[in-house]
Amino acid sequence: MITVQILINAPLSHCWEGWINPKHIVHWYYASPDWCCPRAIMDCKVGGSFSIRMEAKDKSFGFDFNATFSKVIEKERLHYTLEDGRLVELSFTEMPEGTLLVWKFDPEHQNPEDLQQQGWQAILNYFKLYIEEEFVG
Repeated sequence: MITVQILINAPLSHCWEGWINPKHIVHWYYASPDWCCPRAIMDCKVGGSFSIRMEAKDKSFGFDFNATFSKVIEKERLHYTLEDGRLVELSFTEMPEGTLLVWKFDPEHQNPEDLQQQGWQAILNYFKLYIEEEFVG
């Protein structure tokens, strides 16, 4: 598994809400400024699923992340399986200085692992920016 993580200067409850609520997801779920997230659907429960659309702002390319949840522990942990069978684990830990998110995922085989790690870390970086601006100010 590849691991990325980030410390967010915000309470755990804000980070959880920002991660599972589609009205927030569309503001941060992308890996570079020339991409966007036009659609997010989330049913955050064991057996529930999500579908998150990422696409280039110029609409030249896009794809959907689709997954099914296998573990949901509110404000603590999410496990899900992407439609291609890869496993993903996400943990939320409240710390004195904010909330630590640790995201682990099975790599795919089309792109180098370091590129995948950079892309997923970039998504976390946008999440941090959004949460700290939206909830903390």
